[in-house]
Amino acid sequence: MTIPVVTIVGRPNVGKSSLLNCLAKRRISIVEPTSGVTRDRVSAEIQYKDYVFELIDTGGMGIKDVDGLTKEIEAQIEIAILTADLILFVVDVRDGVTPLDSMVTEKLRRLKKKIILVANKVDTPKFETQAADFNTLGFGEPTLISALERFGRSELLDKIISLLPAPCPESVSSEPIMKLAIVGKRNAGKSTLINTLAREKRVIVSEVPGTTRDSVDVRFEVEGKQFLAIDTAGVRKKRQVKDSIEFYSMARAERSVRRADVVLFLIDATLKVSEVDKKLGDYIISEYKPCIIVINKWDLVQGVETEKFNDYIYKCLPGLSFAPISFISAKNNEHVVETLSLAMELYEQANTRVATSELNQALEEALALHRPTRKKAKSPKIYYTTQVGASPPTFVLFVNDPKLFDSDYERYLSNQLRGKLPFPEVPLKFHFRARTKASLSSV
Repeated sequence: MTIPVVTIVGRPNVGKSSLLNCLAKRRISIVEPTSGVTRDRVSAEIQYKDYVFELIDTGGMGIKDVDGLTKEIEAQIEIAILTADLILFVVDVRDGVTPLDSMVTEKLRRLKKKIILVANKVDTPKFETQAADFNTLGFGEPTLISALERFGRSELLDKIISLLPAPCPESVSSEPIMKLAIVGKRNAGKSTLINTLAREKRVIVSEVPGTTRDSVDVRFEVEGKQFLAIDTAGVRKKRQVKDSIEFYSMARAERSVRRADVVLFLIDATLKVSEVDKKLGDYIISEYKPCIIVINKWDLVQGVETEKFNDYIYKCLPGLSFAPISFISAKNNEHVVETLSLAMELYEQANTRVATSELNQALEEALALHRPTRKKAKSPKIYYTTQVGASPPTFVLFVNDPKLFDSDYERYLSNQLRGKLPFPEVPLKFHFRARTKASLSSV
């Protein structure tokens, strides 16, 4: 059973995104005084008392987008309104009733939907009396809130659940089996891939670079299994970040990588691997995330063998030499399902645990092939290792002196263990811990 949908609507700059963040108790939508920041449907699952519902933030109604995406934004708003079980119509108490508020009112009156009028930005008691002006809109007395101060949050949530169907056990949404972050530089095809996975126009697709600004969570189902895909803003060179909107978009892209179980790293097959791609690859490595290098728009490439392209990619991204490569066309839905299956394989590898005996056998074989280089008068020694975590597989290596082991030898061990143990395509994490022979005998 699907959970109820509550959609936030209103003219630009009334605080819709702030309201989503307030009710979710975490920063999801970008909040900026600039009109038109929100373009896609940005959603969050809200759990309050015994209720669970999906809360959707939308773009400002009546906005004229500077990049010519007005029709696309309006289409996303229309979908959010039509699929809503309840609508939160947000107005700005400090501005009073504006012509755009009246325009939104006329649109909502034609719908047979439950509507709560929300007067936002009631930051001080002096604004409470001004809220009475909105009674003329015909949606009853407005519910007062300050999204930034979280004043009125509980009262609004109580009102929301009073208008939703009574909860039942089946209405509690199941946790997604896997979170997929879809990252890449601008115009690599991330939003197109999201829409292909969701089998609907869930996010705006445009040739305009930087169309996606927020990180947009999209649930989708394949063979009865729930997945969560995270569409992110396209990464660009830091010196080209023009404003705070792009700054927060980049921060959210990095947060999406941290949240993910598996990262789909999209690279445009028609362009050379750039410095932006390399920096993004380095960030994925630094977070120890399982990663598929997804070569998108492969349908536009002619006369290039995949093996040669593989060699080119690994030469440009040597730190991801263990990551599998998948060639797709998100637009034509070519090899997308196979890529999802591969992501599941990486997810399982990352959550694999091996027996200590099997792990140490693999370590002994690696040491027999190549021991760490002696430094000055002291020889580096590894006594044994044990796995202490998964996702990523994490190991503690007990050694005589951690300072004697450099990143080159750590990389060697990673490659050896990946080749001998059941996680050949995911990053491994090591902690070197000092332990003497005497202390080992007492273990």
